[in-house]
Amino acid sequence: MNSFLDWFRWLNESHGINFVYFYDPFERARLLRGMETTLELSAVCIVLSILIGAFGAWMQGARLAIIRLPVQAYIQFFRNTPPLIQLYFFYFAIGPQLPLIITSPNGFPQPLMGGFAWAVVSLAFCTGAFNVEIFRSGIEAVPRSMIEAAESLGYTRLQIYRFVIMPLALRVCLPALNNNMVNLIKTTTQAYAIAVPEVLFVANQIWSDHINVGEMMITLFAFFLLVIGVVVWVMHLVERRLRIPGFGQ
Repeated sequence: MNSFLDWFRWLNESHGINFVYFYDPFERARLLRGMETTLELSAVCIVLSILIGAFGAWMQGARLAIIRLPVQAYIQFFRNTPPLIQLYFFYFAIGPQLPLIITSPNGFPQPLMGGFAWAVVSLAFCTGAFNVEIFRSGIEAVPRSMIEAAESLGYTRLQIYRFVIMPLALRVCLPALNNNMVNLIKTTTQAYAIAVPEVLFVANQIWSDHINVGEMMITLFAFFLLVIGVVVWVMHLVERRLRIPGFGQ
């Protein structure tokens, strides 16, 4: 193993190809922490955006306009403004308005929400707005006869949504949901703009220290290709497992 890592040191010294994180433990640990932060940010945002999408689609079907209109306003706001501007808005406009808390040992006040939390809020709400429309299209694809059958059995509106509509709608909207999840993972790099130590932020620190931009860009491309490849493979597996012959094909 050591000889393998030393080979990258030799590659740098002999040819100037500097994949520094292979032979430098400090840079390797720093890069791994950045990758871990990106994965954590992606996972949290994916879960929250799906919950937002499902709940928003349910609210869109409400009979009262006072419930539907706020959902429509939310969708239009997040779908028609740039994600980076949304991130800046939450971090620089909303963040300073929140009260400060004392958490550090030296007694200095700290923000109630840090950069990671604001990145989660911004990305989850942005992606959730698209998920609302994705789930809505899946709900509209569910045959009306199935809903009427559930109503005749005495199901409540919530029970119909939970046990009849959503399981069928999910099968219809999985391909579009898969595409939206991929876009979300790629958009996590925008957290760099508010100094969240995700993989792009860390890579920038490394190439600033070692002047190895090309090597770090190759690393970033490889990392995202691997992560997104795994996510797409899992989503396609879920699609095959949930497929109902003759429905949603």
